[in-house]
Amino acid sequence: MQKELHTGIDLAVALIKQDTLPALLNTATSQLQKAFGLTKCWALELDLSGRTLHCGQLGDTSEFDCGDFSHPFAHVLQTGQPRELTRAASYRLDHPGFQTLFDASDRPRSLWLEPLAGEDGRTLGILVLCGDHPDWQGIVGQPLYAGIKQLLVHQWISQLQTRDQVWQRRMLKRSLDHLHDAETLRQRCEQLAHTLVGNSEAMVNLRAQVVRAAGSQLSVLIQGETGCGKDVVARGIHDMSDRANGPMVVVNCAAIPDTLLESELFGHTKGAFSGADQAKEGLLAQANGGTLFLDEIGDMPMALQSKLLRVLESRQFRPLGARDEQHSDFRLVAATHQPLQEGIEDGRFRRDLFYRLSQFPLRVIPLRERTEDLEALSRHFIRLYTEREGSGPLGISSHALHTLAGYNFPGNVRELRNIVELACLQTPAGDDIQPEVLRLDDLFADAGPAMDASVEPKAMAGVPVADDIRDLKAAAQAFEAAIIRERLRQYGGNRAQAAESLGLPKRTLAHKCLKYQVTDV
Repeated sequence: MQKELHTGIDLAVALIKQDTLPALLNTATSQLQKAFGLTKCWALELDLSGRTLHCGQLGDTSEFDCGDFSHPFAHVLQTGQPRELTRAASYRLDHPGFQTLFDASDRPRSLWLEPLAGEDGRTLGILVLCGDHPDWQGIVGQPLYAGIKQLLVHQWISQLQTRDQVWQRRMLKRSLDHLHDAETLRQRCEQLAHTLVGNSEAMVNLRAQVVRAAGSQLSVLIQGETGCGKDVVARGIHDMSDRANGPMVVVNCAAIPDTLLESELFGHTKGAFSGADQAKEGLLAQANGGTLFLDEIGDMPMALQSKLLRVLESRQFRPLGARDEQHSDFRLVAATHQPLQEGIEDGRFRRDLFYRLSQFPLRVIPLRERTEDLEALSRHFIRLYTEREGSGPLGISSHALHTLAGYNFPGNVRELRNIVELACLQTPAGDDIQPEVLRLDDLFADAGPAMDASVEPKAMAGVPVADDIRDLKAAAQAFEAAIIRERLRQYGGNRAQAAESLGLPKRTLAHKCLKYQVTDV
């Protein structure tokens, strides 16, 4: 009796010390096997669904389908009563999982299957005793066996409760993290709404994408028509990123001549070329620790595209005339109004550079496809005008908004701003903008030059007669802008063909389009 008590205490201590369920089951089955001279002992765990038993003690985890009521394990669970299974019956069970367990038990004469359940009726699993004993009651009837089984059930439930608590804590943390992330996203999107204005679904989605892009170091390619606000999107990415305190260096690839673009990007040493009388730091170096924004990347010369690709891969570059390479830690954002896929097919843009640039692609929807943003944008531009000028209109009338909604806005948001600001100038302070002061597609009408007889009337649409001219320089610029606008319309927005027809380099035409705010058709 003293020996049995001593053995029971040792077993109890061994079980209580286990801090995981697998360790508890391994210890219990091992101690039962030693205490009662069993061939083998197994503990099968019932999963949460109550449909499958798992034997984690086997090297290759065996599973038993509890829905198969012809299987003795399923019968034991269903009745809640223990039963004996003889070797002869075991041979007839055509179940690979059971045969694996039976082989690992050295094929004993019989097995004792006992269900284990808690006081609340929750079924935990099945205890499988394997041996050559003809009378299992001699073992399971002993107080030591009953005590071990009771303690095993108690500790098993305790382990499950601990596991459930851990799982619940993890789920709670995951939910809180998700809520925190969602709240952070909402707050940052609200911040962006002050510059990326609009309540349309397209703008809401764009702001969310900008926040996500800002949280990464991936290269961003912003695509969209001229005037749709790609530069504002780029600024938002920079301001929302962890590089916000660093510089944002802007490079307009269309406005800088080919011969100077490489020098502007990479910098040069003194004497690197004719006219380089002093060293100059390039824009790549200036962007160190911040963001490099390459606007109109589609106009970058092919030769420079190769060098840029290498810089993006290594962040190493060499100024013109220098022997040593320099390093710059910058985040790249690029933008283009051109369909780069067509440029790739035409051989004007490198395919590998396109994929390197567009790790995080963003597309800005044109204003004509989100007319529900017209009111918010108009009021935003009125507020900016009033803050800058010190006074201005109170707002914009519903009739004026209706007029704007019927316009196509080929110049997108930039054109809307010009229209609204011109309307602000002609609206008394404190009044609302009315339809009659909205000069749609007619921004150069006041300063237009006299009509030249050599120019077709179609090309001079909107340009007044000579008697209305009060500023010769402005009139000349208006005349030039009207010619460029009409020529672009004639060639469907193809700048290369328009420039050739006017006898201008494409880069010069691009510069004039920016200067006069001429948009592609």
